[in-house]
Amino acid sequence: MTHTPKPDCAGRRLTKIRDILDRHGRRASRLVPILQAVQEEYRYLPREVLTEVAAALEVSPARVFGVATFYSHFAIEPKGKHLVKLCDGTACHVKDSIPILEAIRRRLGLKAGQRTTSDRLFTVETVACLGACGLAPVVVVDDQVHGQMTPESAVQLIEDVLAREVAP
Repeated sequence: MTHTPKPDCAGRRLTKIRDILDRHGRRASRLVPILQAVQEEYRYLPREVLTEVAAALEVSPARVFGVATFYSHFAIEPKGKHLVKLCDGTACHVKDSIPILEAIRRRLGLKAGQRTTSDRLFTVETVACLGACGLAPVVVVDDQVHGQMTPESAVQLIEDVLAREVAP
């Protein structure tokens, strides 16, 4: 399921960006909340949007890009429809989170360094801690926490999402 923009998407995108900028008074001091709103709208921060934001706020594109890449919350690459987060904090790591990550990546056909499937259905990320150490190892799929995971149970979570994707 590739997300291909329609010809009129550029106009709609510009309108949405203008609305976000207007809500924040087009003030450079509101850059972080503006970027948060943009990411909420698009699930990532498209480079062309960062340039539009910089121009509208009358700041350098380097400043906007610097903020977007400084905070780990922001993504400058497209994310998949389904976000899979694997905790690799201390508790999860000592309970073998890495084999779980490897199993998920293998099932989704992700190559080294690739976080998002080519069809943009899944993005797989590791996080430092999810705050659910008592459930270690933990995987979060679309904001649903799953504890005491194994490589097999994690792959089953992926299979369940795939089954829902093809269901009518």
